[in-house]
Amino acid sequence: MKAITMRIQKFSRPLVILMAAVVAIITSIVVANATQTITTPNATFISYSLAAGANSAAITPATNRSVLVMGCCTTAGGVGQVSLLHSPGGGMTWAGLESFSGFNSTITSGEYSVAGTHIVYIDFNHKVDIEIASADTVLIHNASTATLAGNVTLVW
Repeated sequence: MKAITMRIQKFSRPLVILMAAVVAIITSIVVANATQTITTPNATFISYSLAAGANSAAITPATNRSVLVMGCCTTAGGVGQVSLLHSPGGGMTWAGLESFSGFNSTITSGEYSVAGTHIVYIDFNHKVDIEIASADTVLIHNASTATLAGNVTLVW
């Protein structure tokens, strides 16, 4: 009986080591396939205070990637946002929501490179908008008769 017990003990130690190695290998394979790369987003924050009819400086969005463009008017109220793609030399493509103005919000979308093209309203009265400045830049425009202020954030 003692001989059988000794054989089982001698046999079980290598078996336990082998099983532990198999478990370690399978765990490593599962962990290697489950890894995910998480990157911290980049952002640009632009404050504006524009006199009646004035434009901000040109803003260049990141190229060849989706950029979330969010804006608000802190003096007249309102917010608007678009997802925008800047193709170098090729213009802008966007889709999003205009600021609420009375009864409903409006969907906005387009693909242009012509200066002055409206992209999105970011105030309640639809007087402050983000528009195309050139094929590679956008700007904030105040079409109101009063000075208006707020901010625009680009996240990519």
